[in-house]
Parts: sequence; structure tokens; C-alpha cells
Amino acid sequence: MKRIVDRILGSALLPALSFILAFIISGFVIAFSDSKVLKLASSPGKFISTALSTVGNAYLALFQGSIYDPNLAHGHGFLQGLYPLSETIVTATPLILTGLAVALAFQSGLFNIGAQGQFIFGAIAASYVGFHFAYTPVLHVLLALLAGVVSAALWGGVVGLLKAKTGAHEVIVTIMMNYIAGFFILWILKTTTFLRHGRIDPIAPEVVPSSHLPHLAGANFRLHAGILIALAAAYFVWWLLNRTTIGFQFRAVGANASAAKTAGISVGYVTVATMALCGALAGLGGAVHVLGSEYALTADIAGNFGFDAITVALLGRAKPLGTVFAALLFGALRTGGRTMQANTTTPLDIVLVIQALIVLFIAAPTLVRFIFRIKNLKTQDAMTSKGWNG
Repeated sequence: MKRIVDRILGSALLPALSFILAFIISGFVIAFSDSKVLKLASSPGKFISTALSTVGNAYLALFQGSIYDPNLAHGHGFLQGLYPLSETIVTATPLILTGLAVALAFQSGLFNIGAQGQFIFGAIAASYVGFHFAYTPVLHVLLALLAGVVSAALWGGVVGLLKAKTGAHEVIVTIMMNYIAGFFILWILKTTTFLRHGRIDPIAPEVVPSSHLPHLAGANFRLHAGILIALAAAYFVWWLLNRTTIGFQFRAVGANASAAKTAGISVGYVTVATMALCGALAGLGGAVHVLGSEYALTADIAGNFGFDAITVALLGRAKPLGTVFAALLFGALRTGGRTMQANTTTPLDIVLVIQALIVLFIAAPTLVRFIFRIKNLKTQDAMTSKGWNG
């Protein structure tokens, strides 16, 4: 048990320290970008106290906007104060799934930049089944989710096939396919099949209620069953990688493709299977996003989920559990950032600064080790392994 705990703590140490450093540096950015603080530069005592107050208020607003807001609880009960947390989970749900799509590719020695396009195709397919057909509620949800998974798996599988058969680099191919997916959704939303009746702006009809994912906390909260699907997907990825033969093959190819080939493992098969599974996970994220919270396909349905997924997978060390926590952190930053900006006039861009700094420190473990004077900091994982063939 002690060994397991030490291993978990070792894996979590770098992300935790990166998180702390990012918030410290961002605090300086918040303080020195505030005009009221800068005006007190000639008075060190007032300057420091005002700076600390400004940073504290900003981070308090971030917390209240993402975890718990006592103002909402006042007069409405403790549970109502948890509304920001429910919004954090709603935002984090598609991030978990797209993050897993990137993390799984890392484990196989691949770099999946295409989660954005895979997310889009999953959303398109789920939206079509959601508004075009009418079934009983459970069946309708399952069919819409399945449509999103299959369409995105095929889209991702194309990347694996091109790499396996032609040697095309998956980074270049997935970037180009993101462009294709982005323009494809713009086109399809102008067709008579997808354009909502009576509208000229690119928006599809709303999915019918029978295809909605059920809410978990009543009508006053947007929290839906998508989070259960995302957690189940995370467990599936862990089980796949650690308890199955194909998962062992994924990890073997990720560690050293040449040695795996010598051992009789089909690297081409692993490449295609990995990218198809990654596409399925990202597509499931798109389907859950449409059926759980958005209810209608738009040109901007994917937002930055596919690109943020790369950061989430990096912060999560390409591990399923780490990806879940990283997605929740980023979900909290997204939802809390809006409240921070509204309550303290601290720009929302500070959230992007925090995210960028976290990734910077994750990518520079030597710097983190130097700052905290740590001799032994675990840095070996699926992304930094010498055998990564990306």
C-alpha cells in the first residue's frame, strides 16, 4: 500500500508544483497589471497590502465562480451554493473525454492533435440523430452517442491508416484534418438538412428531448449524466492499458516501436487501432456536449476543447486519473474566470496565462526541481520516454 501511495504522490508532485508556481506568477501579473496597485508604488507598505488584496480578491472570485458561492447559498440553501461546482463539472466533461483521446495516443507513442476535428464529427453525428429521429428516451440517447463515437472513430482511423500505410506523420495529418472538419461543419450547417427552419445563421435544429442526457441534480442545475460517461471512459482506458493484451501492445509500441515489431507486434495495427479509439473518445466528447448541455449544433460547437485537451493530457501525465483531475482543474479555471472578470475586473485572459504557465512548468521539470530544491522528481512517463517515436 505504501508503495502505491508513494507512486501516486510521485506522479502528482510535478503537476502540483507546476500548479502552485503558475498561480504565484499569475498573482504577480494580476497585481502589476492593476492601475490602483501601480499608483501606490511610492509607498511600499500600501503597495504590498493593496497588491495582496487585489490578488486575493481575484482568486476568491475564481473560487466562488468555480467551486462554491456563499452568495448563491444565502436564502436558497447550501446546495444552491454548489451551482458553480456543477458548472465546472459540465465544462470539464467533454474535456475529460478529449483529454483521454490525446492521452491514449501518448501511451502508444503518437501525438493526436486531431481531437478538435474528431470532436466536431462526433457532435455532427449525434446532432443529426438527435433531431432527425424520434425514439424512446434511452434508445435515442444510446443511438445518438453511438453515432458520434462511430463517425469520429472512422475519422480518427483515417489518420492511423495513413501513418501505417504511407508513413505520413500523424501531427501533420491531424492538423490538416482539423481544418477539414472546421470547414466541413461550416458547410454542412448551410445545407437544408442541418440548417434550422426559418434561420439564416449556421445553427442546426435542437435535438429532441428524448435524446437529452438526463440531469443529475434537478432542473436548476445543468449537471448531466455525461460526467458518468466520462468517468466510465476514463476507467475503460485504464483497464484497456493495464489489463488487456491490446493495451500491453499499445504501451509496448509507445515505449519502443522497433523492439515491439521485433517481438511480433503489428505496429501498423496498433497505430490504426489507437487513432480509431482516440477518435471514438473525442467523438463521444462531442456527442455528450451536444446532448448534455448545448442541444443544438453550431459552427463553434467545439470551442477550444480539442486543443485544450492537449494541455489536459500533458498536465495529467497521459494517465486516465490524472487526465480527469486536469480536466476538472481546467473546467474550474474556465467557469471561475468569468466570475473573476465580472467581480474584480481582472481580465479573463489571466486564465490563459495560468494554463500556459502550468504547461511550461510541466514541460520543464528541471526548472521546477531547481526552484523547489528537489533532488528526485519523477519525470518519466508516456510523453517523455526515450522510446517515444513521435
